[in-house]
Amino acid sequence: MTTIENLLEEYERALGYTESLWSDLTDDEVKWRPDQQSSAIGWHLGHQAAVAHFMVRNLTAAEPEIDPTLDRLMDSATVESDRGDLPARDRLIRYRNTVADRVRLRVRNIERGEVGAPAQLRVIAKTLLVSLVNHEYQHSLWIGEVRVDQLGRELPSPPVSGRLTQLDGYFVVAQC
Repeated sequence: MTTIENLLEEYERALGYTESLWSDLTDDEVKWRPDQQSSAIGWHLGHQAAVAHFMVRNLTAAEPEIDPTLDRLMDSATVESDRGDLPARDRLIRYRNTVADRVRLRVRNIERGEVGAPAQLRVIAKTLLVSLVNHEYQHSLWIGEVRVDQLGRELPSPPVSGRLTQLDGYFVVAQC
C-alpha cells in the first residue's frame, strides 16, 4: 500500500519535473500566449499552485489566503482572455514555493496525527496528494507541448517512478 510519505515523494517529483520544464525559459517565454484564448506557461504554473492551495485549505485545514490576487487570477474560473496579466517570475516562484510548503506542513501534521480525526484525514491526505500529483502532471504536459512545439526547446528527462504510469499521454499515480 502506498504511504503518505511515498505520495509526498511523488509530489516532490512532480514539482521537480514542472521546474525542469520552465526554469531555463526566459520571462517572455513564460508569459507568451499563443492567442487570447490560450493561457501562458506562467498561468499554468500559478494554476497548479492555486489548485493545491484551494484543495489543502478546503479539505484539510482552513488556511488563510496566500495571495488573493494570484488566487483569483490562477483560478480556472477566470476566463482565458483575462489570464494575461501575469506576475513577475519571483512572485510566481514565491507563490508556488509557499503553497508547496503548506501542502507539506499540513500533510505531515496529518501523518503525525496532529489533527482531529487523524484516521479519516489520512485517507483524505492520500487522495489529496494523488490529485495534486496528477494535476501537476496534467498541466506539465501542456507546458511541455508549448516548450517543444512553440518555443523549440527540448523536453527534460521524464519523471521515473514505479508509482507512475501514463494514461492518454499524462503521467499519473493511478492507485494509492
